[in-house]
Amino acid sequence: MKQWKKLTAAGLTAAMAVSLLGGCNSGSTDEQTQSSVTADGEVAKPEKITVMVDSTVFDRQNGRDEFEARWEELTGIDLEFIQPDHSAYYDVVGQTFASGRKNWPDVIILNSSYYTGYAEEGALWDMTETWDNSELKNSGRVTGEDVVDNMKINGHLYGMPITRGGGCITYVKKAWLDNCGLEVPSNYEEYMNMLKAFTEGDPDGNGVNGDTYGVSAAGFVGEEAPYTNYLPEFYWGATPSFKQDENGVWYDGFTQQEFKDALTRIRDAYTAGYIDRETLTNGTSDCRNKFYEDKFGVFTYWAGTWADNLKTNLENNGLDGELVALPPIEELGSYTERLAPIWCITTTCENPQGVFKYFIESMMDGGDMQTLWTYGVEGVHWSTKAETVCGNTYEEGEFHMLESLEKPGTQYTKATMDPTLSIVEWDTDPGQNAVSQVTRESQELFNANCVQEKLVPSTTEMATYNGDLTTLKRSIVADVVVQGVSLEEAYARFEAEHGTEWSQKIVDSLNEMEQN
Repeated sequence: MKQWKKLTAAGLTAAMAVSLLGGCNSGSTDEQTQSSVTADGEVAKPEKITVMVDSTVFDRQNGRDEFEARWEELTGIDLEFIQPDHSAYYDVVGQTFASGRKNWPDVIILNSSYYTGYAEEGALWDMTETWDNSELKNSGRVTGEDVVDNMKINGHLYGMPITRGGGCITYVKKAWLDNCGLEVPSNYEEYMNMLKAFTEGDPDGNGVNGDTYGVSAAGFVGEEAPYTNYLPEFYWGATPSFKQDENGVWYDGFTQQEFKDALTRIRDAYTAGYIDRETLTNGTSDCRNKFYEDKFGVFTYWAGTWADNLKTNLENNGLDGELVALPPIEELGSYTERLAPIWCITTTCENPQGVFKYFIESMMDGGDMQTLWTYGVEGVHWSTKAETVCGNTYEEGEFHMLESLEKPGTQYTKATMDPTLSIVEWDTDPGQNAVSQVTRESQELFNANCVQEKLVPSTTEMATYNGDLTTLKRSIVADVVVQGVSLEEAYARFEAEHGTEWSQKIVDSLNEMEQN
């Protein structure tokens, strides 16, 4: 029990941690394999599956009971969702693992930070062989095998991404560019000139200069990998976390000159007033609301569905909704695709092969189940009836999403799986013509200009030190950008408060693991 409590504590404090505890465990047993197969060699169908999820799945307010009923109708299996409040999800995950193996769910969804740690601790079933021999992999329909391979730890797969991870792309208000007489920026100099004009000029056309600012973000450093995705134009090859160089050698990006240069660029833009003064404490909803209120003109946010959401909400506020999705500026080179949420089977699951086949693999069946996970339940989340929804009129047989149960006046855009991020071919997708051009174009632009984030292995040193190290790094970033502390003074503090020591211990452990 002690190791799970340690794992939990590390996870709760490591905002940028990408692993939690060391120790290798195959995560599967002969008993599990035997219980997954019937006497005639077929994979046994589970009678019940328990699943711990966050708000990736519709909550009860948004029709989860109807979703669950439809899933059970399609499979004949009893499904039980365990769905903590979104903000407390990983607190509950940690408590669940620490409370004893009898309390673990069969399936759990994890982000990359927790996936690596729990896999290394032996809490997650090794599905490598099952995936390699699966009907899905051998169907020829999988287009994102690289996405799956990117989730492997030392060659083993402990969880399945069901879509690409997606990522953030920079949107610029077209009306603001036009009002300032600017072209779409293609390099950092042009990007900064745009921020300057948006801050000092009259981009919103209200007749007042200087009552707006260029860009806002939910923090100078993000909460999860790739950490730099909300202010990418300032980070060129820079990261506050751990990376491998071209020779496979691990290093701490926070200690590198590239990150120091990035901090300098952010500090200069912040001092000039180009960056929202409340960036340090902003949440993503704060940024969205300010964007809709026309307080700033450049917003780096999720590609795909959010392109349409941003446009619609601007127009609902009486503003011009046309946005320009920027290709990455020259110095940046590419956007970074985050690691997708990962569906894992725990090592206490009595029939992991059956759960893989009937729960995880079926999500991408190209039929009724994929429709359910992508769009939800017919009549609750989507419809093909002739009707008017939120002011939009549809003809009989025309696929469309219905009005949100949680947010009246808006329509659902998807369920759990974003159709623009699918990792399988799906020729019979019923909603393929319902995806807006704005959504599709922004996602295609991102997909064509992104590189995948890489997993960082778990080590004992990572779990021991990275929580405090992350807190120290964030404090130093705030000192430099907001308080104007010099880089020399900031990094002297980093060394004095053990940052250099902790960082080196983690780097050494990663490189030792690599050598072994």
